[in-house]
Amino acid sequence: PVPPPAETKSPADSPAASQSPTPPPAAPVQTADPFGESFTLEPKKVVMLKGTANWDSAFDALIEAFKQLTALLDKDGIKPSGNPMIVYTSTDDTGFTFIAEIPIDQDAKNLGKNMSMGNSPDGKALKFVHRGSYDNMDNTYEAITNHLDDKKLEAKDTFIEEYITDPLKT
Repeated sequence: PVPPPAETKSPADSPAASQSPTPPPAAPVQTADPFGESFTLEPKKVVMLKGTANWDSAFDALIEAFKQLTALLDKDGIKPSGNPMIVYTSTDDTGFTFIAEIPIDQDAKNLGKNMSMGNSPDGKALKFVHRGSYDNMDNTYEAITNHLDDKKLEAKDTFIEEYITDPLKT
């Protein structure tokens, strides 16, 4: 917990500067996760796998896609050059289409079904951070929707999730 800020007084309220005690050092500033921060996505070379899923099996479908891509990279001896991503290309009440992407520095060989090489999305975007389980992400998306409504912004049909921790291990 961060201690409350020290009481502040105007110069007229305090004795002469030579008599005032030295204030304690300021507590380090706690930075919050970005929420609606504007930034520009830079394209990255990626190996990708296109898929579809319904909401009931969403997590399993995404993990399976990452497993297939990781197996390909392991077989080709290629190390990822960035964090894995899911690009949601369309959604509806029953499910979604997606592209699982892993950044790499070289072309992968022997691409499997629905796999290809390409570039990750680029351009202007808004950054939102979710911490916690995949099952709890609905709350974050609800907050994102509210934020966009408050700012009178309309989202395109593309949503990108970048996983800072390995989704196959966490």
